[in-house]
Amino acid sequence: MKLIKHMTVLFSALLVQATAPALPFAANVGHWTYDGTEGPGNWGGISKDYASCRSGRHQSPIDINATTKEKLPEIQFRYKPSPLKLINNGHTAQVNYANGSQIKVGKDRYELVQFHFHAPSEERVRGKSFDMVAHLVHKNDAGQLAVVSVLFDQGRENVMLQPVWMNLQDHAGPEQSVPELKIDAAQMLPQARGYYTFEGSLTTPPCSEGVRWFVLKQPVELSKSQVAQFTRIFHSNARPVQPLNDRIVKESQ
Repeated sequence: MKLIKHMTVLFSALLVQATAPALPFAANVGHWTYDGTEGPGNWGGISKDYASCRSGRHQSPIDINATTKEKLPEIQFRYKPSPLKLINNGHTAQVNYANGSQIKVGKDRYELVQFHFHAPSEERVRGKSFDMVAHLVHKNDAGQLAVVSVLFDQGRENVMLQPVWMNLQDHAGPEQSVPELKIDAAQMLPQARGYYTFEGSLTTPPCSEGVRWFVLKQPVELSKSQVAQFTRIFHSNARPVQPLNDRIVKESQ
């Protein structure tokens, strides 16, 4: 019963992230930001529903430092193009993805639900922060979440991101649907698919734990102007790294 309740909380948190932006943020209970009195250091006290942001011991993001190399199963990406459904939810640019795209890790399958961005990257690798990160959020049939992180460094223009950037509103509002324009999340992935993996949480309130994280080791590129276009709207939307505590970070060989 406790496991079912925990799964329900995680899935509900994802639904809140996807649907809450349709309401004016000033009217939302538990309004949070990335700075000031409603910033990350105070999230745990804004609402009782956000208690994990303060008391959780397996919080994300982390600085990936010491790792244990193991022969881990490859992540099999089975992504299909999806009509562009994009939302500025006041915290990030989020693309809600059509049904039918999955990852498979060993025997575990997860459906791609949405992806969104943070600048700079929330996770660090041996102290290094990246210019941006995309979090691809997946859910399995039991409601458990898995997030694939794609790290970005400045370099060449990222063609895959252009349709998202071109259609992104500069203010929070409801989902924008561009059905004649399709986007393929597979085009955002690096060629090498090695990864780090650990147990963590959502990186935004309610900071629910029990999320399975896969951080791809090879970064991809985006241009300086693409970073500037995103940060002009969202400035800095990265939660600081959290203590590792008793977790072990595994690294694929």
